[in-house]
Order: sequence, then structure tokens, then C-alpha cells
Amino acid sequence: MFNRTSLQAAAALASISLLAGCSLFADDEAEAENKIVVGTMSSPTTLDPAASWDSSWELFRNVFQTLLSFPTGSTTPQPDAAECRFTDGASKVFQCDLRDGLQFSTGTKLDAAAVKHSIERIRTINAKGGPNGLLGSLDKIETSGDKTVVFRLKESDATFPFILATPAMSIVDPASYPADKLREDGKVVGSGPYVLDSYVERTEAQMTKNPTYKGFADRKNTAVTIRYFQESEAMVNALKKKEIDVTYRGLTAEEVVDLREKKPENEGLRLVETTGADIRYLVFNPADEAANKLAVRQAIAQVIDRDALVAKVYQGTAEPLYSMVPKGIAGHTTAFFDRYGDPDIEKAKKILSKKGIDGPVKLTLWFTTDRYGSATAAEFAEIKRQLDASGLFEITLKSKPWKEFQAGYQKGEYPVFGRGWSPDFPDPDNFIAPFIGKENALATPYEQAEITEQLLPESRRKSDRASVTQQFDRAQQILVEDVRLLPLWQGKLHVAASEEIGGGERALDPQTIMQMWELHRKTSW
Repeated sequence: MFNRTSLQAAAALASISLLAGCSLFADDEAEAENKIVVGTMSSPTTLDPAASWDSSWELFRNVFQTLLSFPTGSTTPQPDAAECRFTDGASKVFQCDLRDGLQFSTGTKLDAAAVKHSIERIRTINAKGGPNGLLGSLDKIETSGDKTVVFRLKESDATFPFILATPAMSIVDPASYPADKLREDGKVVGSGPYVLDSYVERTEAQMTKNPTYKGFADRKNTAVTIRYFQESEAMVNALKKKEIDVTYRGLTAEEVVDLREKKPENEGLRLVETTGADIRYLVFNPADEAANKLAVRQAIAQVIDRDALVAKVYQGTAEPLYSMVPKGIAGHTTAFFDRYGDPDIEKAKKILSKKGIDGPVKLTLWFTTDRYGSATAAEFAEIKRQLDASGLFEITLKSKPWKEFQAGYQKGEYPVFGRGWSPDFPDPDNFIAPFIGKENALATPYEQAEITEQLLPESRRKSDRASVTQQFDRAQQILVEDVRLLPLWQGKLHVAASEEIGGGERALDPQTIMQMWELHRKTSW
């Protein structure tokens, strides 16, 4: 899932430290009270990394370890549980040597066999919508003794270290996680910075420092509680009442605008904005009779008014997006604008008429109610308004909470549905590859041989990621021609926090996953 435009986020969030002051070293008593409560609307869909290619990563980053990770300020993977490197000149053999003394929270030894077990069960289970699609280049895993793991790849893949740094590749205890099925008892055994003490689905996760942790994270608090909200209004009210200390993911445009204003109820709060790499887009299901028609997809692309959508619904807290690769990522283009230009109903009508489609096209658009923020309903209402107003479409809107919504699109039940993407790592590959292929992150097969067999392999042979522009320009042209995915907008990132909380300037890694260990309660001004 996740750049999430690292250096921009770090630079913008640095203003929190200037606004909030400096903290002093806490004594033992203050340390014991240094507990943080974070509010978010992005709750986990699963507690098993083998099933997750989504926002569950937020929790995973804090309770599991990966071989590599993205410490604050880094844009390339750095050592976490291991030191790793390619041992050949073709980027096909990747070796990791584990730290000494690693163990899981149960006391079980974390060794090379555990790493192999963790990655191989992702492929064995192959959960629908899970992260197996990230491991397409992996051939086999070998171990040497307790500390050395060697990944042999089927083809050159300069992005493989980035993949190992995603929370999808979290290392799990073989004694607690079966090799051939998901763990479903609602518990977690990891080796990360925190231990998950309790978890109530869609409600709360309580974490405390893991006493046996050995990794790069310098924990500045003793415990973190994550509260999961279904409505952003309730989350903001909780912040203003000091029931939570920080909000992350889910603020509506109206709430962002409100928090910017200086008024009594906002006293003691700080809001920071930065350009993000989160994107929103529509997915067309080829199994649906209408959505399978290229002319229908092209006509929708010709009618959608992104500027109006962003202005009316997001009030400047997002910007129009005309390619699947957003601004801030190498390879970004404006391919959809170059092809379709400004919204034009007459052009859309001609596209349909040319294929003998004269009556209004009936389509059902699906969205989730509790994953991307409360504005999602207004967003889809605006999309419906635009399409209906053209006279070319009759749109029905339907929605479900995320877990049910996810199950539905994984079964291929939705003709057209809205999704969001927070990149796994800061590379254009991660905005193309996850959506292409028979088995992809959308569970909607999209077989495109030129991309999967030519363009992606060519780009992955290049360790200099700035030199892959040509391949991704062509890939984006193909996406425009097929219109199986329709980019809508690119978000901006907003974090609101009490002025008593420090560390926000360092809390986002390059995937904009919240590194909870950086947050702390100030003991002095």
C-alpha cells in the first residue's frame, strides 16, 4: 500500500515541533505516564499479515518487524531485523543476515526459518486481496544456519528490497501462524516495538512497549492506544475534548477548514498539511455487461469533472489526478487530460453513439462508508450528479462498511467501485504493478501483457529508479487506452494534534504509516 511522499511529509510535519515547543527528558515517573491515544478512521481488516494489502499495515508496522524498513527521513530501505544486500550484479539474489538475539513477544526465537515461514505462507495461502501479488518476482527462499536468508528471484527486480520493507512482509512466529491458513483468533505475536495487549475490531487497539524488542525504533512513549472511529465528526470532537491526542486519516475537508480557524474550541490544537501520495480512483469490472464496454468507460472518462469534484467536496484539500502515478513520484504524467481534455458531454455522446449505445447507460457505483473518510459519500454523490446530468447515464449508488465492501469486490460483485491507494513504496512501479495481472490488489483481473511481460521487467532491471520514465510513460498510455482504472484525485495529508504532543514531525515514515513510537507527551515547555 504505500510512498507516501516521504521527504515532503517529513518537512511539512516538522512544523509541529516548532509550534508545540521542546520537551525535556522525563524521569521514570513521567515516563510511566507517557501514554498516547491516536484516533483514526482507518481500521485493520485483518490481524494476519498474509491477508493484508491495505490499511492494516498501520498496526502491523508497530507490532511486527520486517527485514528492512523506512526510518524517518529515509527514501530507501534500511536495516530493521536484518542487514541485506544484492549479492550479484543482476539484482536476482538478495541476502539478509539477521540481528543477534531477536525473539518474538512469546519468547520464541526469531531465526531464518521464521523469516522463510513468514514469506512462504503468504504464497501458500494466497489470500484474495492479500499481498501475494507483491512477490511475483520471487522464485525461492533458502536459509543458511539460524541467521542467513537468501531470496532467489525469477527475474531482475530492483524493487525487491522495497517490497521486503512493507508491513506485508512482517515476520511472524511459526508456532502461532499456520503455514497453510490464516490465523483468526484475534491475537498477534510479533517482535516489533509494541505488544498488542488487546484489540476490539473497529473500536480499539491497546499496545505497550515490547520489552524484548531489538530494532531501529527509538520508542519515546510507554504505550499507545489506537481508537478507530466510524465518523470523523466523533473523532474531531474526541480531539477537542482531549479524549485523544492525535488524529490521523479520515478528516473531512470541512473539518480541515474548520481546524485552520482560530477560535476557542480549537485552542491548544495544531493542524499540519503536506502533499500526500494517496490517490482515489474508479475500478471497472469486466465481468459486468456495461462496465466491460470500452465506449462506456471512455464516455465516463470524458464526462467526469475532477475540478468540480475537488472544489465541491474537498475544498482544496485534494487536487485533480490525471494518471495513476501521482505528483511527487517519478514518472507522473497527465495522460488522461492529454487524451480527454476538459469534460465534454457532446464528445462523450459521440463515443457512445459510435458504438450504437443511444439510451442512458444504467450502472451501479459502489463505495465504502468507513475507510477513506466521511467525505466519500459526498464524493460519490457528486460523481452521480455529473454522470446523471449528462443524460448519458443513470447511476445508482450503493455502499457498505469496508469489511463487507472488500468481501464484495473480491467476489466480483460490483460493476464499478471506488478505491484508494496509499503506496507501498516511493516508486512508479507501485502505482502500476499492483493493479495489473490476473491476480492483483483489486481482485479484478486485468491482464495486460505489454505491461507485465515487457515494461515492468525492463524497469525492474534498472537500479537507477530515475531512469525508468520511458517504461512508465508507456504503461500509463495503456491505462488511458483501456480505461479499466480511472484516476480521480490525489490527497493532501492532514494531522491534527494537541500541542502537548511532540514527535509528530518524525511520526510518518516514507510510506506515511504512523510510527507510533515517535509520539510523546511533553513534560516541559
